[in-house]
Amino acid sequence: MSTSPENGQSLALPVTDPDLEQRLKSRLALIEKALAGHVQSRAPFITEAASHLLAAGGKRFRPLLVLLAAECGDRADSDDVLTAACVVELTHLASLYHDDVMDEALLRRGADSANARWDNLVAILTGDFLFARSSELTAELGPRAVHIQSQTFARLVEGQIMETRAPQPGEDPVEHHLDVIAGKTGILIATSARYGAIFGGASPEVEEALTSYGEIIGAAFQISDDILDIASESDVSGKTPGTDLREGVPTLPVLFARRAARAEDARLLELLDSDLSQDDAGVAETLALLRAHPAMDEARRYVLDEARRAKALLAALPEGAVRDALEAFADIVATRSA
Repeated sequence: MSTSPENGQSLALPVTDPDLEQRLKSRLALIEKALAGHVQSRAPFITEAASHLLAAGGKRFRPLLVLLAAECGDRADSDDVLTAACVVELTHLASLYHDDVMDEALLRRGADSANARWDNLVAILTGDFLFARSSELTAELGPRAVHIQSQTFARLVEGQIMETRAPQPGEDPVEHHLDVIAGKTGILIATSARYGAIFGGASPEVEEALTSYGEIIGAAFQISDDILDIASESDVSGKTPGTDLREGVPTLPVLFARRAARAEDARLLELLDSDLSQDDAGVAETLALLRAHPAMDEARRYVLDEARRAKALLAALPEGAVRDALEAFADIVATRSA
């Protein structure tokens, strides 16, 4: 059963205005119904595979951002806004099918990943099917949307490919990592905000501000998530700490620690260079060393600065509930890993 927001559930963004909250929930319900139709195929098996992650739920953050951004214009209830919201969510879902194959993931949203339930071929082709569906919908929105979606998809795939490649000689590992996050996470959130502004009828100035806000805050949220993977105990975060360490995934705190390379970091670097995938004791020791390392505070400062930068862009928006919600979300991103 889907766990996406409905009338009795909270939204993925901190909306405090009751009227706005109700409008957003009502429109999200329409989007949920539309998404269920968009994953249908002539072949029942394809429908089953394409519905798999949709039915597993999710916060629907990207379509919600489309709806919220659209409130900055005079056409927030346009059918094109709903279509654009479906486009970004289908694109996101498609990328998850491919991600799980690349990561050899067994679970996604508490359910078996598609590659675990079926196989890699089914998962990859199902992702392709969903990308095709999102492209069909984008065509309904016109040439400008097709151009934006093409650029978004290119950035998304670039980020996925770059994640599989180590930085080249002379390339800054931190900049490489930030570029990966901007492509894999930031760009689709930026496009979500941009679509909402465009099809909601917002001004070009507001569109530009929301697009930049989305890319910055989306990447910052991902980095704060990576910090929590190290800093939080499982009973607090609900996740198993050190997942990225076990999978050998570089994160900003780890890259900052490597860059510092202090004499007293020899043991930490030794652990980071080892295979931690099945080493519970090694993961625990690495987590303890990282939690005490100045790199953690450096990473937190980076997130705080990015959240402030995103929040400053919102000065272009009219004062009101939409701006308040986006500012509050930036504050949450700034403080959640502190």
